[in-house]
This record gives sequence, C-alpha cells and structure tokens, in this order.
Amino acid sequence: MAGHEDAKTWLRAFLAIQAAVAIGCSRAAPQADLRTITQQNVLLITIDTLRADALGSYGGPAATPALDRLAREGVRFDFAHAHAVVTLPSHASILTGRYPFEHGLRDNSGYRLPAGFRTVATMLKQGGYATAAFVAGFPLHSRFGLNQGFDVYDDRFGDTRSLADFDMPERPASTVVPLARAWIAERSSGSGGSGVPGRSGVSTGTASPQPPAPTPGAPWFVWVHLFDPHTPYRPPPPFDATYANRPYYGEVAAVDAALAPLLDDLRASTRPTLVIVTADHGEGLGDHGEQSHGLFAYESTLRVPLIVAQAEKGSATLSGSRSQGEVSNVSARHVDLLPTILDAVGLPPLSELPGRSLLPAAERASRSPRPSYFEAMSGMLNRGWAPLSGIVLEREKFIDLPIPERYDLVTDPAEATNLAGRTPAQDRTLAASLAAFKALAPGQRIAESPDATARLRSLGYLSGSAPAKARYTTDDDPKHLVDLDRTIHDAVEAFGAGRSADAVRLYQGVIDRRPDMAIAYRHLAFVEARRGNLAAAIDVLRQAIAKGVTDVRLIAQLGETLVDAGHLDQGIQLLEPLVRQPNVDPEVLNALGIAYATASRHDDARRVFERVLTVDPGSPVPLENLGMLALDRGDLAAARTRFEEAIAVDPRSSRAYAGVGLVALRQGSRAAAIEAWTRAVQLEPRNFDALYNLAVTLARDDRAAARPYLEQFLNTAPPARYATERADVARLLNR
Repeated sequence: MAGHEDAKTWLRAFLAIQAAVAIGCSRAAPQADLRTITQQNVLLITIDTLRADALGSYGGPAATPALDRLAREGVRFDFAHAHAVVTLPSHASILTGRYPFEHGLRDNSGYRLPAGFRTVATMLKQGGYATAAFVAGFPLHSRFGLNQGFDVYDDRFGDTRSLADFDMPERPASTVVPLARAWIAERSSGSGGSGVPGRSGVSTGTASPQPPAPTPGAPWFVWVHLFDPHTPYRPPPPFDATYANRPYYGEVAAVDAALAPLLDDLRASTRPTLVIVTADHGEGLGDHGEQSHGLFAYESTLRVPLIVAQAEKGSATLSGSRSQGEVSNVSARHVDLLPTILDAVGLPPLSELPGRSLLPAAERASRSPRPSYFEAMSGMLNRGWAPLSGIVLEREKFIDLPIPERYDLVTDPAEATNLAGRTPAQDRTLAASLAAFKALAPGQRIAESPDATARLRSLGYLSGSAPAKARYTTDDDPKHLVDLDRTIHDAVEAFGAGRSADAVRLYQGVIDRRPDMAIAYRHLAFVEARRGNLAAAIDVLRQAIAKGVTDVRLIAQLGETLVDAGHLDQGIQLLEPLVRQPNVDPEVLNALGIAYATASRHDDARRVFERVLTVDPGSPVPLENLGMLALDRGDLAAARTRFEEAIAVDPRSSRAYAGVGLVALRQGSRAAAIEAWTRAVQLEPRNFDALYNLAVTLARDDRAAARPYLEQFLNTAPPARYATERADVARLLNR
C-alpha cells in the first residue's frame, strides 16, 4: 500500500515564510487617545476585479439590485480610478491613502507593508473602534501586512494549496459575507465580543503600541473583501445558467446577491453606518488584447465603481446637503477614501496624505483638480518588459511607455485613438505633471515562499524575477508583447484542463521569442515534471542557465528537480551554496529541506522546517511537513501532535487529515484512518494519496463502498505520477 511510501511525497507541500522589508514612510507615531470622534460605524466593501461598467447602476449587464439600491440611496461616483491594477498594491492604497510608490507595495508578491504603517484601521482602532476584516483572496493574506490595526483579520481560505497548483478554490461571497454579518451582529447585540482571534487563520494587527480594547457598544470599522469576479469565472447557481455565455457577469450578480442581507442589516440598525463600495481594479475582458488585468492600465482595468452612502434605521443617505441618488462627476481616487472616512467620523485630515475627502462640504471647499497617478509594474518585475506609469488629469490620460499614449476620455472613453505626438505641447504638460509625483522605481523584492508562489500562480499572477534594465526600448513595450501574456495564460489554462502537451508547446513558443523570460522556463519545467518528464524538465532549466538566465529560483528549481529524479547529491550540491547567501530565497530553503528529507537526513530537514515554523506560526504547512518527518521516522505520537496542530491552524487542511489517517492506520485503527481520509478527500478531491489509501483500505472490507473512490482515483489521478497505484486500482475494480 502506498500509505508509508507516499509519506515522503507530502514533503512537497509548499512552505509559507513571512518576511518583512523596511519602507521608510508614513510610520505611525504615538498618538493621543482619539475617542472623541463621532459614533458612526464604517463599512468598506471592496469587490475584486469589478469593472465599473458591469453594475446595473453604471449601465452594465449584471443584475445588481442591492448595489443599485445603495447607489440610489447615496452618491455614485462616475469617474473613479485606482492607482494600480493588481490586488495587493491597490488595496494598500485604499487602506493607507497612499500611492504605490509611497507605501511601497508594487506587485502581488515580493513586498510587505511595514509594521507600524498608518492605515485607516490603525487610526480608527486608536480612536476606540472595534475593527475587523473578512478577506476572500490569498493576495490579501495577513503575511503581506494589511492586517495592521484589525482586532480580527479573517483570512481563512482553507486548504487552497491545490495539488494541481494552477487551480485554487475561492472563498465565495456567500461564505465571507455571513462571517462579517455574524461579527457585526455580535457587536450590535451589546455583548462586547471583540472577536479576539485564535490561530485558525485569523490574525491581528501589528501596530505598536496597541490602543486599549474597544469598549462594549463601541462603533466598528469592518472591511469586507469579495473575490468572486476574479478568474476563473465560475458563478454559482442560478447565476451559472443565467449568465452561461457571460460567466464574469454571473460572478458579479452573485456577489450582489450575497451582499443584500448585509446591507439590509445596516438599514435596520439604529446607529448610522458610512458605507463605501469600490473595486481594487477592473478586468480587461479582451479590451486592448488583455483578457484579465495587471499588464495595462486602460480604463477597463483602471476605472472602478465607487458608491458612498450612509445607512441607518428609517433612512439611507450620505448627507442632508446632498440628494439621494446623486451621480458625481468629480475625479475620485482611491487615495481619497481614507480622508473621506476620517471626515465622516470627525477626525481632522492628515496634511501629508495626497487625497481629499469626497464628502459634500469638503468638495465645495476645494474644487482644484485631482490628478491621479497610476502604474502597472507586473510586466517589468515579472517579465522584463517596460514599466508602465501614468496620470489622469481632469479628463485626459497620459501613459508613459517607450511608445507613449495620450487619450481624451471625454470623446474617446474606449481609448481607441492615441493622441500622443499630435500636440507635443500637451504631451509635455501631462508628462511634467506625471514627473511631479517623483515616483520611485520599485524597490528590491523579497522572495516569496513556494506556498505563496503557487497560490498566486493559481490565480493567474505569474510571478518571476526579471532584472531591471538600464533602458527599455519599443521592443519592451507591453503593447508589442500582449500576445505573449495571453500565451502564458493560455498555457496555464491548457495545463489546468489536462492538455499538458499544448501547454508545453505554448511555453516553448514564448521561449523562442523571448529567451530571457525566466517565468516561461520555470513554468515549462514545472509542466514537464508534473507529467513525469523529469529529464525534460532538467534539460529546460539547464537550457535557461546556458542562455544567461540568472533567476536564483530557477536554479533552486533545477536542484529540486534533480532531487525528484533521484540525483540527490547533485541537487543538494546545487542548493547548499544558495542557502549560504545573504537573504536566502525561501524557495531555495524549501527545496533544500525537501532534498534533506528525501535523502533521509531528517535532522537537517527538521531544522529547516522548524525555522519555517518560527517565521510563520500561522501556517499549517510546516506543521504538516514536521508531522510527515515524524511519521517517516516512526514517532507516531509526535506525528499525530503535529497534524492536529496543523488542523487547529487550518481546519480545512486536507494534508493534515490525511496524515492523521496514516497515523491511525499504523496504530491499528482502520476505522479512524478511513474517517480521516474521507475528510481529507472531501476537503480536496485531488489529494490523490489520501484518495488511494481510502479506496484501497475500504476495498478490503466493503467493495461496494470502495468502488466510487476507486473509480474516482482511476479517472483523476495523473498517470505519470501514479502508474503503480493506478494499476493496483484497476486490478481491484476488475475482480
């Protein structure tokens, strides 16, 4: 049976390593008690990847009655913009009121918000507010630092480390919104529960010193982040049928339906609540050749919806000085949201912030233009393409690239006609306005753990580590390379659909055209390894090194693949020098730990995994790996303890339940083993090790109960990795 031998494969579980990087700006200084602010709740709702023109109130095709009603009750801003087109930097701007070059987060990986950074949560918590966040997507995991100031930061995504690595289950709005409603109801009931978090993926802020805990009945600030409109588009019933040919809009409609009860709760409350609804960015949906987001900053991904209203029992309006259902044409920006919240709760504005309040009185006091900086740095950071930055000033837009772009958004909202070069004086004016921001280039990235890399890759965030160039030419302009971006995404989709040969062909085409793109080599080698062609994967990685690609993670991947192929000494010799370098890449550390474990150097492997545990105590992965090490050396008590600790951290850890099953089987309890494996397979149907063990163990006593699992394994387990086990299962089914 594969139970014992497959234990070593568990060591391939990705490790999560938190890291911090100092970005010296806007750190919180000790403040006086701010408990004199007005007693108004604040609800911030951010809907990931939501185009403004998707909502019904903006003329879009999605049925969004709940948000449309909120727009009628408050103010809908018709010209609002983000400052980045990926999740983490954009949300950092929303929460800090800072541009990306100020808060320092320039992409979804490799950056952290420094401890002590002043955010809306830290400021309201300082004022006695109870604070909670409920987030639905991994790019906002607490490891990235946005949890600062929150009493509760609920980022429990479950066991999202899919064995397919390119597919990650989402935490849908139908799960996230009830969590927020329950927390708000507890606060509103007068119980005073502060939701002091445990270790189950719920983390606290890190600002110091910590203000006193909020008093019972104190106002609250809640941030609800919903992820559904992000790829892949898989709307739930009945929206899947209604929007069968437009699944993106089905996801939007599903989010609206999930939000309706929460908004109704607020309308029944006796305490007023300021409600702000926006998106972090939009979605390309094919505009300008971009299917998703992150590469360009056209209006399809940069323009966002923004609704601001005040809800309370008996009424719902932003202010008596403003009519319900108003549509504002002011140039609203994400950096304006924090000043708006401060204004609404009675705190003075912070002069160092670039934004201004959007409330009526503040707008009347300052009618000067609101220039908006924006950027898209993922192409530069991950692919070696030209960085993109720009400015929206009044209704004109300037994009700084090797081939510059300028658009009149009044006459050309689709940005179909590039006006750059037609009136050079206007080009120079906008370029000077952009230069006035003095935006610095992205700083040094820190390496992400393999766990984080895999999760982000599963969401379509294709992380690499392209070195900066002294000069970018028109050949590096993303407009000339957008087809390569589509090809990479097509390859990810092909692999996820089981068409590995197509994925290999697509990646090879990218390499032929851009032989400096480390990401293509790494993905190609990954696909080759996953389909059992370890020799081909090794050849791909060696080819990259021979062509001058110096990505340290690519070298680490080569070392790990050599270990997979049985060349332990070669792999370890390749990895050990990398570990001795300053600021060692966590992926290198992980690969070496796996190599040590595979070579039965358990003490060395244990030291590596325990180091991970000290760095990231909130992750179940190092606990799972330590459990597998204990199991491999026969220490069943220690193994069970580690697996149970992992389940306490993440109750949806399929790997931990599968480990409990292995321990139970070795202790002679087949019933307990079957129960644990059944739970593991329920949580992750592609946990093929647990599925195999469950099916084979059941087959010994109850062939009828085993048959569905045997068939599931035979229909889904990859042949290249499970050839022996598949043959066993086929024989059992044929008896």
